[in-house]
Amino acid sequence: MHTDRAHDPARETHDLRHHGDAEVRDDGAQLIDLAVNVRADTPPAWLRGRIADSLTGLAAYPDGRAARAAVAARHGLPVERVLLTAGAAEAFVLLARALKVRRPVVVHPQFTEPEAALRDAGHSVERVLLREADGFRLDPGAVPEDADLVLIGNPTNPTSVLHPAGSVAQLARPGRTLVVDEAFMDAVPGEREALAGRTDVPGLVVLRSLTKTWGLAGLRIGYVLAAPETIAELERAQPLWPVSTPALAAAEACMEPRALAEAAHAAHRVAADRAHLVAGLTEFAPDGLHVVEPAEAPFVLVRVPNAAAVRRHLRDLGFAVRRGDTFPGLDPQWLRLAVRDRSTVNRFLQALDQAVTLAGR
Repeated sequence: MHTDRAHDPARETHDLRHHGDAEVRDDGAQLIDLAVNVRADTPPAWLRGRIADSLTGLAAYPDGRAARAAVAARHGLPVERVLLTAGAAEAFVLLARALKVRRPVVVHPQFTEPEAALRDAGHSVERVLLREADGFRLDPGAVPEDADLVLIGNPTNPTSVLHPAGSVAQLARPGRTLVVDEAFMDAVPGEREALAGRTDVPGLVVLRSLTKTWGLAGLRIGYVLAAPETIAELERAQPLWPVSTPALAAAEACMEPRALAEAAHAAHRVAADRAHLVAGLTEFAPDGLHVVEPAEAPFVLVRVPNAAAVRRHLRDLGFAVRRGDTFPGLDPQWLRLAVRDRSTVNRFLQALDQAVTLAGR
């Protein structure tokens, strides 16, 4: 693990704005999607119904009070500690623009949008790069002591590593803002290692997204949990009515006991499907394929020889996977695979067998 101080954007070699949806839309081909980390077959019918019912109120300006209260109740917090956003991506932009920081540090490999937002806001960004040799696990001592903004994902995209909550909390310091992206935490059974709802960690900001588990990427809904003064600062940087009425309806619905129970069930199902995928991938070990384990998110990260060729052959065979080289800390030998149902995984593994063979010729 080391710190990368060469943060000149002109020297940047990673495409921080490349995301999984580009893998599916590149050439208009009808591909089976293992590139985007949104749960398949979502949103469910009952949630679509709630969103549709909200359309009768579109003449009025959005009123987020009920949704904000629902999020607060779900996490046992006062409403002053909750800010609703147009997806977690908006939260990254608000943090970059609203907070006055001198030395922001991003722990990589992770979702690249936080660093992109910081750079766009004029910040010089330092990186702490987690190493494959360490299982991409966090060493809190590797983060510079005088960093006044630290961003980390948990579980981390793309490595699928779930850091212990205690290790993440060790990053907190007086005068430091600690941002933990928990966009995939509701896909972890029991949400173990979550910091959402904690008020005893100084400077803690937790981001959550409703787009992954519920299939609402096109609706844009997420939220921030933080101290009231931080929430107020971020809210001042938001435009008026940033979250639409349908998105507010979705947020309120997804906080209900029925929805939380469904999400918990889905997390266990994803864990079982992920185990099936990992078991199949380990069969490719003689071909040099390596899976980062233990994987705890609805995706897995694999290193495979000739990954670019493998990815290209998979596209020809009808499957889209996420290239890994756009994530700082990873090179072109990495691919990220979203977890899908067993039938889809079995077909994918057959295609992977062909792709690996073709790439090795």
